[in-house]
Amino acid sequence: MRILFLTPYPAYPANSGGTQRMFQLLRELSRQHELWCLSLSPSHSASAAAQPLNRYCHLTLIPAPRRNLTQRAWTTLTSPLPDMALRAPSETFRSALASLLNTNRFDLVQAESIEMAQYALQAQRWGIPATLDQWNAEYVLQQRAAQTDRQQLKRWHAALYSAIQWRKLARYERFVCNQLDQTYVVSPEDRTMLQKIEVKKTLHVVPNGVDSQQFSPNMPREYDPNTLLFTGSLDFRPNIDALRWFIQEVLPLIRAERPETKLMIVGRAPTPAVLQLAQPSVIDIIPNVPSVQPYFNQAAVFVLPMRMGGGVRLKLLEALATETPLVSTTMGADGVTGLVPNQHCLLADTPAEFAQATLKLLHERQFAQGLAMAARRFVAANYDWQAITERLQQAWGEISHG
Repeated sequence: MRILFLTPYPAYPANSGGTQRMFQLLRELSRQHELWCLSLSPSHSASAAAQPLNRYCHLTLIPAPRRNLTQRAWTTLTSPLPDMALRAPSETFRSALASLLNTNRFDLVQAESIEMAQYALQAQRWGIPATLDQWNAEYVLQQRAAQTDRQQLKRWHAALYSAIQWRKLARYERFVCNQLDQTYVVSPEDRTMLQKIEVKKTLHVVPNGVDSQQFSPNMPREYDPNTLLFTGSLDFRPNIDALRWFIQEVLPLIRAERPETKLMIVGRAPTPAVLQLAQPSVIDIIPNVPSVQPYFNQAAVFVLPMRMGGGVRLKLLEALATETPLVSTTMGADGVTGLVPNQHCLLADTPAEFAQATLKLLHERQFAQGLAMAARRFVAANYDWQAITERLQQAWGEISHG
């Protein structure tokens, strides 16, 4: 098949959840299909860094449009569209898409994330099957954020923004998912949440995955017995909330019993709010590393204290694939079908429970390693990217034969 992907930013370097998903899909699918990729790019340096993608697809990069905070605030109040639908409008991109559609015979056009749905609709008007890879039930993320932030007086402005956005997103997601030929979600939970807002078309579950060969445990495992690890994009609101909660509410309980415990935070683009969380000899922030994989093998326990967000978190799969014992909130582990608490990981939702679960894994290493080994087997069998792309291609087959 000849397939055109539309992406909100380059899929390489694969250093965030979105880029990781796009890159792995492109890499795996390029083995059997001829791929094009039309992408927005935030800068010249990002365009230069993305050039290795030409190994897997015909790459075209378009400068991303820019909006300042004043423009975002104004459209939050005046536009019926959600903020996410207003991030990517570009006449240059529309023209480039029209040119590609005019000069190539594509079997399918796929938009990656809700920002690009407007362009999938444009392709559909050319009579080409158009699909959406919906990374999250976005309205749910904003709904949960509003519910979390309204509990803190200092976060009232963020709660108000999310309360406005989640209603707009629900309307927009319902329209887009009912209009396009297919939509893919990353978890059964996301499918259920979109069905609740009256998405009538079939929603195919194509979960996030992990490269189980790249993310494999070092043997012997040379970890620091006192180090906890958190990874992720450090400008992503749910990750920032998770870190604040863990550092303020959970870590002091752990250190009260085990004072030598420290937290290592590894990820891209830390905001000033994240950088302020650093504490000498207690909390170490390691930004913008080429790969997070080596840090899993340095940690005794991976912590996933998520209180908002959704979908299947790549960092969860990566931790499990590297045999890193894991403690997560229930929300942090959402979407991973077949993941069994006390068999693959520990789940805890209050500060006291989360602290005790973490201490259990720190103290009882044989138990912790048994969980981690079972988790590795589970992830490699069910969530390797090769298996994930097979699910996507099966869904595509329904379009071509439907």
